[in-house]
Amino acid sequence: MTLVTTITVIAVSFVITALIGAAIIPLLRRMKFGQSIREEGPEAHKKKAGTPTMGGLIFLGSIIITMLVLSYILEDVLTTQTIVLMIVLAGFGIIGFLDDFIIVVMKRNLGLTSIQKLIGQIIIAILAFFLLKMGPFETTILIPFTNFTVDLGIFYVAFLIFWLVGFSNAVNLSDGLDGLVAGTSTIAFAAFGVHGLVYEQYDIAIFSFVVAGAMLGFLLFNMKPAKVFMGDTGSLALGGTLAMLSILVKQELLLLIIGIVYVIETLSVMIQVTSFKLTGKRVFKMSPIHHHFELSGWSEWKIVIVFWGVALLAAIVPVLWEVM
Repeated sequence: MTLVTTITVIAVSFVITALIGAAIIPLLRRMKFGQSIREEGPEAHKKKAGTPTMGGLIFLGSIIITMLVLSYILEDVLTTQTIVLMIVLAGFGIIGFLDDFIIVVMKRNLGLTSIQKLIGQIIIAILAFFLLKMGPFETTILIPFTNFTVDLGIFYVAFLIFWLVGFSNAVNLSDGLDGLVAGTSTIAFAAFGVHGLVYEQYDIAIFSFVVAGAMLGFLLFNMKPAKVFMGDTGSLALGGTLAMLSILVKQELLLLIIGIVYVIETLSVMIQVTSFKLTGKRVFKMSPIHHHFELSGWSEWKIVIVFWGVALLAAIVPVLWEVM
């Protein structure tokens, strides 16, 4: 897979996303699919009310279309692995879409219940596991930066479920500022794309760069001030797919580094909730932690840039390790 091919894959995905976005956003606006803002959220976010959401439909559609288009141009694009990735992407996207639809269209503030989401996520994770088990599939986990592995055996399916559910919700928690998740996910998928190139997993590389290109295209509409939000439709799909990618390349725990922003955001919520329940005091002014920085006086743009920088540095470390 040459540099020209890589750039072409990213460019095709970027252009298709931009075209779909230009067509769908006015439609979402006319249908009044606007985001509602939590009363307890930062005051500055109130002005974002009414911005179209469910924008995840833009890049989900683009990724699937791009993969189908590329399958006619390049060899070995639609493999068992990339089909599983698209099933996870679409499956988690559907769960997110149902949640968004119930909140935005049916005007039921809670959307899907936590149990309903969890059941849907588990079903998709189990389906992915059985599809992978149809071929050769290792149940080992590699410790990052070592040659040491741990074989989970029959417990790997439980790990897979935990990993997909955990990261889909982690990315969902992180989606609170214009461009934050779109930018960090571009970096994360690009890192897995480089991993695919290094280890000659070209189907994985192509899919990863397709997603990276789609997220760059989505940033055209999601940068501050955002013209559209990805909603749960996009964030749940991205998180579940990232987790599935790490499993397919057998670098599961490496996602804790590449996805460090999502890990920190989730930990901040866990710390906040635990502290308040045990002591009645809050550690952060608001969680997830990006809201803490907002209430500390940081501009939204500054927070996003800093978090992108953290994501980029975290992604560069394992990439350099593999290349060297």
